[in-house]
Amino acid sequence: MPALENVSSLALALPGTTEGLGRAGKPWLSWYVDGRCFAWERTFSKADVRRFGDARIPGDPILAVATAGLEDKEAVLAQGRRGVFSIPHLDGYPALLVELSRVGPRVLAELVEDAWLAKAPPALVAEHLSSRQR
Repeated sequence: MPALENVSSLALALPGTTEGLGRAGKPWLSWYVDGRCFAWERTFSKADVRRFGDARIPGDPILAVATAGLEDKEAVLAQGRRGVFSIPHLDGYPALLVELSRVGPRVLAELVEDAWLAKAPPALVAEHLSSRQR
């Protein structure tokens, strides 16, 4: 079962990544490339919890990951991967949520790298992809 430490290791292994706190010093971990956030710890607000109604509320920790766009987000959701979901708060926003206790390490690594690819500058992406093919 992956944890935030695993996310940190995966994210920091990607070129140009830094780790910090959320905007305005929020107490959740966030990962950035070129100053752009691509993954962050996500807590549920009271309104989020209410929207779950009688449905099971995913357990902490929850990770949010950027996607390349809304089509990419919908494509990932359509795969029906266990532990990968969205909430109404993210409607119209290119990001997914990941219940870390329900995803495997391979899926987590793929989601973190895809989020990084969505936010990294093109030159850094090209360099990273070419180094992976060696």
